[in-house]
Amino acid sequence: MAWLDEFLAEERLPPEFRATMEAICIPLADAARARAGQAAGPLVVGLCGSQGSGKSTIAAATARLLADMGLACARLSIDDLYMTREERRALARRIHPLLVTRGPPGTHEVGLGEAVLDALAAGGPVLLPRFDKGRDTRRPPEEWESFGGAADIVIFEGWCVGARPQPETALLDPVNALEAEEDPHGVWRAYVNDQLAGPYRSLFARIGLFAFLQAPGFDAVLAWRTEQEAKLRAREPHAPKLMSPTQIARFIAHYERVTRHLLEEAPSRADLVFRIDARRRPLP
Repeated sequence: MAWLDEFLAEERLPPEFRATMEAICIPLADAARARAGQAAGPLVVGLCGSQGSGKSTIAAATARLLADMGLACARLSIDDLYMTREERRALARRIHPLLVTRGPPGTHEVGLGEAVLDALAAGGPVLLPRFDKGRDTRRPPEEWESFGGAADIVIFEGWCVGARPQPETALLDPVNALEAEEDPHGVWRAYVNDQLAGPYRSLFARIGLFAFLQAPGFDAVLAWRTEQEAKLRAREPHAPKLMSPTQIARFIAHYERVTRHLLEEAPSRADLVFRIDARRRPLP
């Protein structure tokens, strides 16, 4: 891995990330390579982890490892499938005001994700969408990343990738103040749950290898997301939509229900489970 030192510098990662390479990225790459040989088309590797858990960095490092193995690997984040701000505003007016906030199932353009995966399976140049979080809208197509040729593996990562709906009875009680005060009748959370049972189920059914980053608990997400926002602010100091600590706490409340459900049930069905501590270090 002659490229690793440069990768650590580019991603502003500490030397300790080498332990993550050994415990997570290399086993994930090995498992993907083994299963890719059994797939009829590109193997879709679903990589799920809570906000700020390091899944995007792990996906990037794993893709480099797969390239070293001679495999063409494309990366797609569910974050890059967010609806535009105007689309979410229209959805919020039609269904529920909380849908204006990006993140929960129902705020992604699922059809775009399926179209990208179809194009990667067909081969040839494919434009991979990119979302500008600082400006809270999708970048124009001329700023999307081009992937050339046929993909052997697609790493599809995101905080809710592979998530499943809850039983309807689980939706009755709010999990936090946001739900209690702004969704007292459960309209928003029922819509999110219905999306997981419908359109998202079809998208996630394409996953051929499911890997789960198991956080120590939802409490870690606030610290991770705050750190993530600080990094974004350093990279895009003039972006108008970066959040304050109070806004971050409210923002992640939108994610709490699905995140807690994933932490409870995903480890039992994932092909690979990687446990991490509050500092994102791999655990035995």
